[in-house]
Amino acid sequence: MSENDEGDWEEVWDARAEALATALGSGHDNVYHAPHPFSLGGQADVMAFYHHLDGVVYVTAELTGKPDASYADYELMVCHRTRDEDWGPNVISRLAPYTQEAYIAAGESMDIDQATPPESKIKAFLFDTYRTFTLFGQDNELRLCIGITKAELEFKMEHGADKLLELLKQRGVYPFTDLERESVPLK
Repeated sequence: MSENDEGDWEEVWDARAEALATALGSGHDNVYHAPHPFSLGGQADVMAFYHHLDGVVYVTAELTGKPDASYADYELMVCHRTRDEDWGPNVISRLAPYTQEAYIAAGESMDIDQATPPESKIKAFLFDTYRTFTLFGQDNELRLCIGITKAELEFKMEHGADKLLELLKQRGVYPFTDLERESVPLK
């Protein structure tokens, strides 16, 4: 990597960190660095924000960038009620390379049963646009990855993502992924 590439990387990192802080409140409190760089086929770095919600927000910090040199127009995001949860940042870091192959749209769902602890009731992610942010003059999104149960996934398939998101918000689940929670009442 040349000094010019390093300078560009730092410019993009700083601009992204500032844009995410604008969207989520105060600046990030911690960064989880992937062992291998994302640009070389590794996983994504993840930033932690402790002041946006009563809990913690984890956001990938690799997908967005300059308009002609970014992987996606969104960063992945997962929220937990406690700060000692390492599952969330790990799973979105591992999911980030998938965005180089496929676009993850709001309203879509994805089976994550193999990525959750065996005792977890969470079996899928439901994706939602949590908020937008501007980076280098372009609009980008925070793509929330919210864990849902098998019954909630079936409800989503029958009634649509918007109806399920409404129920998750009414029941105080949204925007958190609680690995041990039961399904919300689906009526």
